[in-house]
Formats: sequence, structure tokens, C-alpha cells
Amino acid sequence: MNLPHWHRRLAAAFAGVILATAATAATAATAATAANCPERAAVAAHVAALAQGRPGPGFGLQLEAGQVDCARAALVRALPAVLGQPVGYKAAFTGEAVQGRFGMQGPAWGVMFDRHLLPSGASLPADFGAVPRYEPDLLVEVGSARLADATTPAEALDALRAIIPFIELPDLVLEGPANGYAIAAINTGFRGGVLGASIAVAEHREPLLAALADMRVVVRDAARDQALGQAAGESLMGHPLNAAIWLARALREAGIELRPGDLLSLGGFLPPARPEPGLQLEVHYRGLPGDPRLAVRFTGRGTPGSAGPGPES
Repeated sequence: MNLPHWHRRLAAAFAGVILATAATAATAATAATAANCPERAAVAAHVAALAQGRPGPGFGLQLEAGQVDCARAALVRALPAVLGQPVGYKAAFTGEAVQGRFGMQGPAWGVMFDRHLLPSGASLPADFGAVPRYEPDLLVEVGSARLADATTPAEALDALRAIIPFIELPDLVLEGPANGYAIAAINTGFRGGVLGASIAVAEHREPLLAALADMRVVVRDAARDQALGQAAGESLMGHPLNAAIWLARALREAGIELRPGDLLSLGGFLPPARPEPGLQLEVHYRGLPGDPRLAVRFTGRGTPGSAGPGPES
């Protein structure tokens, strides 16, 4: 895929971040007991399942925070071979509905990669992964590491360059029912997504702050003219930029400082849903400057993938 200029630049700038993440993870792993970290064979098996589009066992259901962190760190070191270069970070379980569905008490985070980031209007098989899902999301592009020091959405906005509509296309991979901790351990299931046009913060500073909280994220199947759901911007932690603040602070606590150009995914406005062949998904960010929309079309079964029952089924 020919990535937009900003995305190519970001991928290049981000090349060293994976090393910092791995180094931080190595320090944490040293402090943890061996039992807290998955065996190399388990990590390799998960990466193989992701690459081949088949469900895998993951790292178990009864996981503690240290086990989740160590499993994610091990995967992050291995995932570039399958998912490409790291380009940012994602927050997961930032919405109350999603937290309740997966039994989470708060958010989790993972690393984003570039290989399966697509432009709006793209088509792909409905079974694009082992346990494929879609969810309406939102990205921000970091302008300053001061985001981690922000205490209000207004301060957070001052540390951002752009707001980017985004449909995440996660692959939950896990076979059978799973809770949020099991999903967090597999890098929150990140695989790729669909990018909309950037909304420059500098050009829309005044309306953006209120619009992000007040907007309605409306999801529909354009092929059938069928409503699939909607949510308010404030459904993400009271304001989407509260999710950005949480993510920046969580990364700092993990020893990772954000840099200008980093992408942050703020979490799903609705719980993840399974794509079906023929679905023409359209997400409308009603109330954001320009009332942006983005779309993706899901075609018949392809390779890889097996869209069987997933962890949230």
C-alpha cells in the first residue's frame, strides 16, 4: 500500500520505539518471576496463528497485571514480522460498555503496526483474520510529549497535531470465550484498520474541544441502509481526550515517552462486532469539523481467516 506522506514519515521515525518498548519490557521481565512470562514457544504459536488466520490458545484467562505486561512485551518484539513497523499505541476498553462486556475494571494498551492500515473506501475479506472484528474508533497524532502532563482535555488538545477518524479492524485470535485480560495479553488484538482524513488541530482548535465530546459516532450498513449503532463522543472516559491522557500516562509509567508524530488509538465507541460478507460499513462522526465519514467494504470469504465464534460471542 502507498501510505500517505505523514504515515511514511511516522513509520520511519518510529523504527527505534520498538527497541525502547522491548528494553522496558525486558526490565519488567527481569523483576518478574519466570512464571509471569509466557514460554517462547507460546509466543511463537500465537504469532503463527495470527499469520495463518487461525484461532490460537493465547496465554490463558486468569492473568495478573504482570503477566499481561510480560506477554504483551514478548509479542511486541515478535509482531513486526507479521504486522509491519510500529507506528503508535492503542488504548482499549476505554468505553464503559466495552469494559462491562469483557470484565475489565479499566483500560489497557497495546502497540499499533502499519502493514494493515488502509485508506477509507478499502475492500477486504470479511474473514481477514482468525477472529475478525470491527469497531468505530478515533486516532490522534501527537504533537508533544507534554500530552502525558495534561490534566484536562483542553491541555491534551494543545499537545496534539491532528484528529483522525478510524475504524479499527482487530483480530482477537483467541479460540473460545475470553476476558479482557486475555485480550490485553495479546497486544489487545491489534491487527490494522481504516484511516480517514486528518483534521488539523491548529485549524479547528476552538470547535474541536466541545465537538469531540458532543459528537455522535453513527455506524450503518450502507448496502442495506441499516443502522448498526451509535455512541456519543463522551462515551470514551467522559471525553475522548481523557483516553489520550490515560494512554500517554500509562506509556510513561512503562518507560515510554511519546514523540511528535506518534499515533494514538483512543478505543472503540461501540463493542467490537463481527463483519459479514457484503457489509458496507460506514462510520459518520457527526459534529466533528466537516462531519467526516469513512467506509470499508467486506467481501466474501478469503484467506487468511476463519470467522468462527469469537471471545465475546
